[in-house]
Amino acid sequence: MPLIEIKNLHARIGEREILKGINLAIEPGTVHAVMGPNGAGKSTLSNVIAGREGYEVTEGEILFNGENIAELSPDERARAGIFLAFQYPVEIPGVTLSTFLKAALNARRKAAGEAEIAPVEFLKLMRDTARRLNLPDDLIRRPVNVGFSGGEKKRADIFQMSVLEPTLCLLDETDSGLDIDALKVVSEGVNALRSPERGFLVITHYQRLLNHIVPDVVHVFADGRIVKTGDASLAEELEANGYADYTDAA
Repeated sequence: MPLIEIKNLHARIGEREILKGINLAIEPGTVHAVMGPNGAGKSTLSNVIAGREGYEVTEGEILFNGENIAELSPDERARAGIFLAFQYPVEIPGVTLSTFLKAALNARRKAAGEAEIAPVEFLKLMRDTARRLNLPDDLIRRPVNVGFSGGEKKRADIFQMSVLEPTLCLLDETDSGLDIDALKVVSEGVNALRSPERGFLVITHYQRLLNHIVPDVVHVFADGRIVKTGDASLAEELEANGYADYTDAA
């Protein structure tokens, strides 16, 4: 059974239809990459899967582990194991990253019928994860994303994902604005989480991220639709030739 299966998904913001009949299935243990020009609907897809407010699903289904999640709130989807790394991570003044993550982790554990994590165990988890991702300790003690550089925000997202260990990871242009060092941290964090039980949907404009996170499947988006699907070589073709052929066809 697919980890997530999207059937004939249509979605809009206000009166503007953005997704126009998406069909997509992600099997456990696979990485799917979505590429396409600006305005094609890539980020909308990740936001709709995560349940972000402001998007209206007008038709179709989103099945996560076989259950339709279209009516679930964003926090219910997060507790079920869906994680979205935003293209533009938000700031949460007054809440440290460690406090935020402890609350999120315990919410997931409670939803799974598990006890809250012990303080000593949580501290060890945070330190071990930060060390593995080569993150400075002070990043954990700072308010979430407040005063962070663009690269620090993306690295903090990967840190959160590594601590929470979600079942479905949605990365919305996580490589945007990253230098080569930050890109390496992001890709190593993603690759470390690849497992037979977990799936990824990686949204990007560029081949460079996919040189580090080699996808199993690549989808080309244009005008709210998937217009072509292939293996990792399709990303190389897009890097060489651009999206013109696909946007014209759409």
